[in-house]
Amino acid sequence: MATNDPIADFLTRVRNGIMARHSEVKVPASNIIRAIAKILHEEGFVGDITEAHEDAQGSLTVQLRYAADKSNVILGIKRESRPGQRRYVAVDAIPRVKNGMGVAILSTSGGVMTGQRARQLNVGGELICTVW
Repeated sequence: MATNDPIADFLTRVRNGIMARHSEVKVPASNIIRAIAKILHEEGFVGDITEAHEDAQGSLTVQLRYAADKSNVILGIKRESRPGQRRYVAVDAIPRVKNGMGVAILSTSGGVMTGQRARQLNVGGELICTVW
């Protein structure tokens, strides 16, 4: 299925997979999706990420994580900047998600990174999504 917004498609597949209690979701691969998935893995929101090259584009399989009491690790995931309404933030306007319990993911001149890392490097950018 072709979509105009692959990032929103990725976030929706993860959100729906968690709500349906799936163990993993499979998404079409792209550099931005790889970078977002890597950040989600580093921050502990998802498990392992494996890549398959069955066609020209390839796909990523993202293992979803649940807490010991089988509750969701990802409580919310929201697309902030959309193709029809881009949202750029300066370094002093990078949001703190759920008082530091969540993560803002930005696309900056230095690559895709968390809001915390962008503050350390003193760079702003496009606010892709927030996860908590």
